[in-house]
Amino acid sequence: MRYNYIAIEGTMGAGKTSLATAIANDFNGKLILEEYEPDKNPFLEKFYIEPDKYAFQVEMTFLALRFQQLKDKLSNYDLFHTFTISDYYVAKSLIFSRATLQQDEYALFSRFFNIIFSNLPKPDLLVYLYLDIEHLQYNIKKRGRSYEQNITASYLENLQNGYFEFIKEQEQNMRILILDTNNMDFVANKKDYNVIIDAMNQEYSKGIHRITF
Repeated sequence: MRYNYIAIEGTMGAGKTSLATAIANDFNGKLILEEYEPDKNPFLEKFYIEPDKYAFQVEMTFLALRFQQLKDKLSNYDLFHTFTISDYYVAKSLIFSRATLQQDEYALFSRFFNIIFSNLPKPDLLVYLYLDIEHLQYNIKKRGRSYEQNITASYLENLQNGYFEFIKEQEQNMRILILDTNNMDFVANKKDYNVIIDAMNQEYSKGIHRITF
């Protein structure tokens, strides 16, 4: 792959983990997968039942998990892999918290985030997988995680808008590739997968680059 550190992002159900895993396997990449299961974050299932009560706890726990994982994985040189690919970017903590926390909680959370954020390297390429809400809901139900089944369309829309706001804010600082995959199935269709790979392996300048397939 052209870039040394690639982060795949997108709203839940967009296919981040599937794509990152396939690329790591096919191109000898060091794979970093987000630790999102309830056994890693004991507040997650409670959050989906009572979001107002557990939002701050769940976001702080995720921030700590993501920071520690990326700090460990990105600081160690790896002789056996040619690049690193992750199915998340640590800034998703700020995006999710903006959508779920009260204003005073978000102000406190963002202070912690900015301290941590400054100590982690940015990816050479941030890839955002865009799917419309209907496709996201279908994928979420299809993968069958019990604690995700009551996620509403409005919650997904808020998250997606949060990603768009973040992307606009980072336009001058990062290479960002937005891939509209509504008409793609890169998991089941090898041709679609190869098209995605070709798009990711181009040379991009800093800024936002959009591709619709």
